[in-house]
Amino acid sequence: MREVNDMTICEMRTALGDTQSEFAERYNIPFRTIQNWEAGVRKPPEYVVTLLKSRIQSDLYNRKTRMLPKHDAHKKELPKRRDYIGTVSWLTAVRECLGDSFVFALDEALMCQGSFGGRSDEFIVWGYGDDSASDFNGVVLLGNQISAYDIREKRGLRFTDFNRTVTDALANEAILDMQGITEALSRYYVTNGDSFDGIFVSPEYRDRFAELADSAINYYEN
Repeated sequence: MREVNDMTICEMRTALGDTQSEFAERYNIPFRTIQNWEAGVRKPPEYVVTLLKSRIQSDLYNRKTRMLPKHDAHKKELPKRRDYIGTVSWLTAVRECLGDSFVFALDEALMCQGSFGGRSDEFIVWGYGDDSASDFNGVVLLGNQISAYDIREKRGLRFTDFNRTVTDALANEAILDMQGITEALSRYYVTNGDSFDGIFVSPEYRDRFAELADSAINYYEN
């Protein structure tokens, strides 16, 4: 595949497999603006092109086939969740093993955000980082790189923001226990005035998100 830096806006959109409308929705750019850029009617500002290239490179790079890891006696072990009181202390111990640059994702990102308490028998740790993280049992790398715009930091822990966490959950639903994201969405709905306003999901996951949102609304009643 050609490097994103060598691509035009149209070529980057095509590499993602998006229509103009989907591309506009994905990056929150007016549809007519995308049309004008691709038709040569207008030229995008250089800083916009730079930001787009960074985001698109990340989105393309992190599209991997993923599966849950099996325990390997030859790999190193991460600290056990059950040995720690509170999620932050456990995640801090995990970070010390995986390195400061490791970015927690999915359930662990929700724990960093305070919107999911996790499980006492937690084994899987999701995240973004270099391949050395896979030297530990239970680590699932969603990708080696992620845009800085999708990262938040709190108490020394780096994690994906809520929008990226939701999108990652939908992308990995086939192998992910969705309890954490459903619980987090339910809390978001209640604390946001019975609304999901502010959540942005990539176009290909909009229909599934609508179904998940319905489940989240009634989560604590079931």
